[in-house]
Amino acid sequence: MREEVLNPAAAFLLGVRALLPMLLGVAPFGVIYGVVALQSGIPPLAAVLMSSLVFAGSAQFLLAQLIGAGAPALLSIGAVGLINLRHALYSASVAPVLHNLPRRWKVLLAYLLTDEAYAAAIPHLLAAPKSPVAHWILFGSGLALWAGWQLSTLAGVLIGAQLPADLGLDFALPLTFIAIVVPLIESRARLIAALTAGAVAVLLVALPYKTGLFVAALAGLSAGAFFQSRGKP
Repeated sequence: MREEVLNPAAAFLLGVRALLPMLLGVAPFGVIYGVVALQSGIPPLAAVLMSSLVFAGSAQFLLAQLIGAGAPALLSIGAVGLINLRHALYSASVAPVLHNLPRRWKVLLAYLLTDEAYAAAIPHLLAAPKSPVAHWILFGSGLALWAGWQLSTLAGVLIGAQLPADLGLDFALPLTFIAIVVPLIESRARLIAALTAGAVAVLLVALPYKTGLFVAALAGLSAGAFFQSRGKP
């Protein structure tokens, strides 16, 4: 495999190929986002532009719902920022591989660094020996995801314009993240964290602007960390 990554073109294509299977799950998610955005009162052009500017599915869903609920702009911006904090962990993970790149490359890859792009590229980025063109792998996976997300969002906006305004599709987001999270529960500490967060989220569902979700996330993290600190895996 290392011979395939000896030049930028091969590295780029490797990143694209690693990402393509994930588009099977990303495409329906993007379509549903486009529909939900319209139902939240976001104009079609703004819904499409949001996918280009924000480029973060979970944050876009939350932002669409907050806009639909009439949440203040400052709260909406803060909520999106909190949800996207996990990208700082991705950045820390790839930093040792990319730290010598020019600033223009770092800015571009930071924009393209999303959940799926990271998952597709990180096994190759951490492989030994390190390739001097490893950043092209992340660029390939990120660009492939970006293109798929834009097209699926556009399809959702076009479809959403033909659907009844009261068609509820908010269930799609929690179902999507349940499918992502469940396979990651590989220890008792993670199970405790997930159960705690889920229970707190249900108890605080009536809080305005979905702030109960953030309290639930903090509660889950605290419970998981406490359980693990007791020496239990």
